[in-house]
Amino acid sequence: MRIVKALVGCCLFSLGLASAVPRNVVLVVSDDHGRDTGAYGNPVIRTPHLDRLASEGTLFANAFATTASCSASRSVILTGLHNHRTGQYGHQHDYHHFRSFDHIRSLPVLLSEAGFRTASVGKFHVAPEAVYRFDEYIPGAQRNPVEMAENTRRFLEENRDRPFFLYFCPSDPHRGGGVVEEIPERPDRFGNRDEGYPGIDEIRYDPRDVVVPPYLPDNPATRAELAQYYQSVSRLDQGVGRLIALLRELDLIDRTLILYISDHGPAFPGAKTTVYEPGLHSPCIVRSPDAQRRGVVSQALVGWTDLVPTILEFAGVVEPVYEAQIGLQRLRDQVPPMHGLHGRSFLPILEEGNPEGWDEVFASHTFHEIQMYYPMRVIRTRRHKLIWNLAHGLPYPFASDLWASATWQSVLRVGRDARFGLRKVGDYIHRPEFELY
Repeated sequence: MRIVKALVGCCLFSLGLASAVPRNVVLVVSDDHGRDTGAYGNPVIRTPHLDRLASEGTLFANAFATTASCSASRSVILTGLHNHRTGQYGHQHDYHHFRSFDHIRSLPVLLSEAGFRTASVGKFHVAPEAVYRFDEYIPGAQRNPVEMAENTRRFLEENRDRPFFLYFCPSDPHRGGGVVEEIPERPDRFGNRDEGYPGIDEIRYDPRDVVVPPYLPDNPATRAELAQYYQSVSRLDQGVGRLIALLRELDLIDRTLILYISDHGPAFPGAKTTVYEPGLHSPCIVRSPDAQRRGVVSQALVGWTDLVPTILEFAGVVEPVYEAQIGLQRLRDQVPPMHGLHGRSFLPILEEGNPEGWDEVFASHTFHEIQMYYPMRVIRTRRHKLIWNLAHGLPYPFASDLWASATWQSVLRVGRDARFGLRKVGDYIHRPEFELY
């Protein structure tokens, strides 16, 4: 059956390549962006380009990252496999040194082998490079998404007559560096700087105006950091707008599948590195050239394991199948069991508001930084969410930037009984084996 399916898929793809109008894919992955956009209901933040994209496509109201950690999540986004299957358990940096298994077949490699020209611009953050190989790496300042978009022009122009895959990954709105103060006034906490960036119209927000989500404390430190985060999101939005404008200018928009997601939720304690809702509940906006209905709001529960199957179906490329392993020994005396991708394509339901059968998602987290061992497994349905904290006897470990954040320090210095959003500080650090919501 798999052989027949593969042959049929190859034939369909061959027909697609022979078409006079090649079909393209643009995948935009922002860095630590929650659902803070006008399209998702934030009345303060200014994101006109993302809002327009939602009005021209499908906005998924229930989209979820599978892990709220950058490298691990990006391995899922580019493979369709949970990170405990890719081997990318945590960050790729040399001092953490997590990397995916060598046998993994990633999205850019599959598309390149099928005749797509592939390019990456911006944040990469997975390893090894051979597993996640792109045909081309486009330079660009990762904190200037408008510059990144401008730098893709040559690639887009050169590939107008062949299918391409563009992987566009700004570093906004990830936290920047700088010395933390109780009320942070340094302009670089979220990559913002006084002099701004070329081509960017910096939008600054008054901390009094931001919307403080219920999982965070409402105090001056949190509001100041949220205002900086908003500024970085608006910069990101301008880069997305410039990229889409180029696709329109070059007559590519109506043959290109555009997907906008974030690797996971925002870089605040209680979101990033956790499997709580703010860490996993993420933006997902998809504009398909084939859709007849626009401005759809889908209630389907989708996850980042569904991205690769969706893109491969659009491209007409067969999904990879892997040989399973039992322990350390492969089965040699019989046909080995096989497994495919962990997700499924949501391409057929893009125009449906309430499709049937999309009612659960799964999450898997093991590390972030090397010192942050805290494995968690999650199933979330429409009514319930179950978290299994496998290492519940340990205190919950903090990412270095989240621990140092003014938001966390402003509450920590008050003591373990202080409220951090809906929880006490002590309850946030020491968790039970199971959490059912």
